[in-house]
Amino acid sequence: MSPALLDGVRVLDMTNVLSGPFAGYQLALMGADVIKLEVPGTGDLARQLGADPQLSSENLGVSFLAQNAGKRSVTLNLKKKRGGEVFARLVAEADVLLENFRPGVLERLGFGWDRLREINPRLVYCALSGFGADGPMRERPAYDQVIQGLSGTMSITGTPDTAPLRVGYPFCDSIGGIAAAFAVASALLRQHRTGEGAHLDVSMLDATLTSMGWIVSDYLIAGREPMPMGNENRTSAPSGTFDTADGKLNIAANKQEQFEALCAVLDQRELITDPRFVTREARKTNRDTLRKELEKTLRTKSAEDWDAVLVPAGVPAAPVLTVPQALSSPQVKHRRLTHRVPAPALNGRELTLLGSAAHVDGESLAPSGPPPRLGEHTDEVLQTLGYTPDDIARLREEGAV
Repeated sequence: MSPALLDGVRVLDMTNVLSGPFAGYQLALMGADVIKLEVPGTGDLARQLGADPQLSSENLGVSFLAQNAGKRSVTLNLKKKRGGEVFARLVAEADVLLENFRPGVLERLGFGWDRLREINPRLVYCALSGFGADGPMRERPAYDQVIQGLSGTMSITGTPDTAPLRVGYPFCDSIGGIAAAFAVASALLRQHRTGEGAHLDVSMLDATLTSMGWIVSDYLIAGREPMPMGNENRTSAPSGTFDTADGKLNIAANKQEQFEALCAVLDQRELITDPRFVTREARKTNRDTLRKELEKTLRTKSAEDWDAVLVPAGVPAAPVLTVPQALSSPQVKHRRLTHRVPAPALNGRELTLLGSAAHVDGESLAPSGPPPRLGEHTDEVLQTLGYTPDDIARLREEGAV
């Protein structure tokens, strides 16, 4: 098996809850040695979050387990003088420092960019926040739902009657984490080539807006304000979610030949020459009428039945699945997206966790180990920095680790 892409890269992950830990997890999946720095006694707030109260009570909440596998946990209190000394040693040995505090927090603790660069000139320092390091909203806390609203995402989600709606998962956190991981990987390439570090300022609001490129460009370039359209595709028709005899069916007949193939499979060829549907623009204008015509036939069979005949005919289509159905689908199983790792608790049971979306040299990327217990690797890591067991015991007595 080929070496991991980030083999030998050490990341200090000071992040909390979702966006930052998600970024750190992506780097860990790529083979980085990610050391999670957590506050003694409490650690990452995500340790207390998730659908299983028992796990949350053990500081191993589902929300934490989901994105911290393969990391090592070290407890550290930067508000203590000796804690700052330990942190400086860690920074000196690191390639990357990742944090998602509010802007200025680390600087107030004595570790702004100038100080970090003095300790380690080749350090890649990535600060991920809700709104970035500057601007009138820089001090606001980052919450996914707030950013969904401020980015305009909620205004285009749902139908004209139900919008604004929150997207069903914290995607602003996730896209912010992906943007941060990409920026770090890019900076590591420069670091490798030149020895130069980097200061990366990643905004979740900016990341969300950039991910909305098509929608935003409707306004920036075409001057058309984006509107909620439910499950419809603004650029084409028939392209959306349709009712069948059993289940919902997504159809994306965006091209003329796909529309004609759809009509042929449904034995509704008369729709091809109907003036209301003969061109793309005509179909968009009359999308509601077209939907009603198509659903007359679609309602005679199940979504799975239609999927079996539409795809071979060249019509992009698929049933709408639940999350459990998606995870158990043959495609997802074939790609080995989920992986079993030992659980840090649960009496020897295993956890099933998501791996990376990328395959490397034909291999799916799995976590290198289980999520850590709070402070599980403190002694191990500090000893590599030259601290003796007696030193570490004194640091604990002082509340520094």
